[in-house]
Amino acid sequence: MDGGRPLERPAPAAATPPAEAPDREADRALVADVLAQKPGSFERLVKQYQGLCFHVIQRMVRQPDDTRELCQDAFLRVHRYLHQYRGESSLQAWIGQVAYSVAKRHLERKRIPLQDAADADEHQALLENVGDHFDLEGAVSDEESARCLHAAIETLPPLQRTLLTLYHLDEMPIGEIAELTRLAEGTIKSHLFRSRQRLRQVLEGRMGVAA
Repeated sequence: MDGGRPLERPAPAAATPPAEAPDREADRALVADVLAQKPGSFERLVKQYQGLCFHVIQRMVRQPDDTRELCQDAFLRVHRYLHQYRGESSLQAWIGQVAYSVAKRHLERKRIPLQDAADADEHQALLENVGDHFDLEGAVSDEESARCLHAAIETLPPLQRTLLTLYHLDEMPIGEIAELTRLAEGTIKSHLFRSRQRLRQVLEGRMGVAA
């Protein structure tokens, strides 16, 4: 995203999205090194993917202490189950799946709903509208508007908040989000559309921003 616009991403490195294209050969080599217990290999894996792990969990959980603990849990699971990685997806996506799963189970244990109840009849109609290219950042023009937008994003349920920020603020393609969350692309599009409509209503109500 262009840093000149008023809506800025949080400064901590933990919120930095996984922007680099995965290298499958490098993935396989790193996994082989870890499984062979080569000195420093797992530490290298953690260093390479800790930003991704923290980023996904933080988007879901929004509690710093819980996020740190869950990140440690995620990498313990990565270490325990790395032998199951077969290379069908990138290592980035596989570790992202682990992080997402850990955060999801945490919210379920806390009985925190992952999403709003959706109207089943509404679902198909929404799928065609996600491509309207609504510019989430472009909808705000000053710092006060940006604060209102961030506050509105925080009111979204965990799943919708995570999908919205991954897609709009981190510019992750829907296909990659589907790979990470194991949700159908149509389901993701439906969540994105409903979330954007909700944010539009908030912005219109508070600042008169046109939909």
